[in-house]
Amino acid sequence: MKNKNYLWSGDDNQSIDEELMDFMAGEDIKLDKHLFKFDIIGSQAHIGGLKTCGVLSGEEYTKLHMCLSQLNLSYQNNEFILDNFYEDGHSAIEFYLTEKLGELGKKAHTGRSRNDQVLTSTRLFSKHNLNTINELVKACAQCTIDLAKQHKEAIMPGYTHLQRAMPHTVAAWLLGFAEAMIDDSYLLNSTLDYINCSPLGTAAGFGVPLDLPREQTAKAMGFDRVQINPVYAQNSRGKYDLVVLQALYQVMLNIRRFSWDLSLFITSEFNFITLNKSHTTGSSIMPNKSNPDVVELMRASLATIEGCMAQIQGLISLPSGYQRDLQNTKEPLIKSVVLTKHVLKLMPGLIMALNFNTQAMRDAINPEMMATDQALKHVKHGASFRDAYGQAKNESSEITAEQSIAARISLGATANLGIEILQKRLNDS
Repeated sequence: MKNKNYLWSGDDNQSIDEELMDFMAGEDIKLDKHLFKFDIIGSQAHIGGLKTCGVLSGEEYTKLHMCLSQLNLSYQNNEFILDNFYEDGHSAIEFYLTEKLGELGKKAHTGRSRNDQVLTSTRLFSKHNLNTINELVKACAQCTIDLAKQHKEAIMPGYTHLQRAMPHTVAAWLLGFAEAMIDDSYLLNSTLDYINCSPLGTAAGFGVPLDLPREQTAKAMGFDRVQINPVYAQNSRGKYDLVVLQALYQVMLNIRRFSWDLSLFITSEFNFITLNKSHTTGSSIMPNKSNPDVVELMRASLATIEGCMAQIQGLISLPSGYQRDLQNTKEPLIKSVVLTKHVLKLMPGLIMALNFNTQAMRDAINPEMMATDQALKHVKHGASFRDAYGQAKNESSEITAEQSIAARISLGATANLGIEILQKRLNDS
């Protein structure tokens, strides 16, 4: 087996304790499997810049670009294995190029540091996945809107303080989550705008003595702008990751609340909703049990995002410039992105697996829940609301739940759901 080499060891092949090296490398190889294709994209953009500024000839550029494309294809086909033979994904790329192209392969890292290389790959990773997550969020919102359209007339209790408050509808309950997801789509787009800048060419945080065409490489990778100052480029590591996680937190907060509601409504005490058997599991000891494990695990997922945010917040309490501590921002970023995508992919199936027990929901409405309607009835006859409030508190109402639902015509309420407006916002997001 070949001896492991390091990019920083130089010609003297500096020896270092392998246990110490394993500690410093951490989970880089495992994590870089998520970043590798983006690292290759960044490398191809970089050699394009080297060609423009005269470091590489056209022929050299073509050979390197083709070799990088072949590496990407080999990696996607599991022919090239990113394993612990390499210190990290960046090293793997350079060693591959050198093995295939000899001295030419050694030119690819000219004017670049692993510092701006990892910034570039994680930035591309975040952009790609925020776009994917945004599409998943919009799909969940659409699925929720579609289900709400089917249940405009299904009456259920509305709750405050976990106590019955006023008559509500399944549609209005569902649309509360649909609108939240639409807003989060806008948030994801603004987060994409915020991070959509290229750090490539800032090297270790001080720039390089080469006229690198940074605007060209940024455009080649799909970035809108260049991150100009090299010090800030390094300081943005962790900072930008935290912004991404904050957007994911908002998305997953909706999932937690939706899951919490489901957890209550599917209990026998509520009996408002049942889940298809495709979305329940059994007990290892109690044959009578049908457990909503997927709902509970979705509810728990936000805690992972919160933990990852706290991890990054703790890590970036640092002076300016690159510090090795920042290596540990990769794991919480990747972990949060992967988890969020996984949950969102499952959400439409869960939504479609809901069955509403409309009779049980209607039976849970009691006359006291029409007290607000009774007060407003007095207001229509000239009473002040405060006097009407006191009067309604001490009398029975003959208003029905159906009348209460039909009378609530303010925008967004049960008789004026605003579905068309929400649909337009979703289409525009």
